Amino acid sequence: MPVEMSSIKKPETDKNAPLGDVLVIGYGNPGRLDDGLGPALAAALEKETLDGVTVDSNYQLTVEDALPISQHKVVIFADADVAGPEPFYFKAVKPGKHVTFSSHSISPRSVLGLAEELFEKVPAAYVLGIRGYEFNEFEERLSTGAQNNLQHALAFVTNALKNRTFTEVREQNAPAETNNS
Repeated sequence: MPVEMSSIKKPETDKNAPLGDVLVIGYGNPGRLDDGLGPALAAALEKETLDGVTVDSNYQLTVEDALPISQHKVVIFADADVAGPEPFYFKAVKPGKHVTFSSHSISPRSVLGLAEELFEKVPAAYVLGIRGYEFNEFEERLSTGAQNNLQHALAFVTNALKNRTFTEVREQNAPAETNNS
């Protein structure tokens, strides 16, 4: 059900606060096998020395993510993808004009739309969809194929973060959104 944004009171924020550089949000459920690819990427990035990079991890995106997103120049949403290209895709994402969400999930486009509507700031944003294969069991591990894809995605995003060059890696069949959690 769409939310009428004009009916929401905007929070008070310091519009002159300095922006952070890059925010990486890895999300998914590590207890559902390859759905944990986003948090696994976040955990690996936290071990790197990457100046100006903030790493966050959660089971899903939430409306509360709009504030930290609005406080960064670049945001990368990292999630598992059920049917995307191997080993991963990396593509720009724009804010959604019609913000929709449920108590269970919100898409990258929608949370960017909230950041724009509530805080009048929208960072450059990208979706990193890492191909996973096993999702329908409850166990904390990644499949062999997902581990391999994670290593490729980690090498790509680490290089992008170190050089601050964010180039899309697209495949013809890459989905428009990763909201498979």
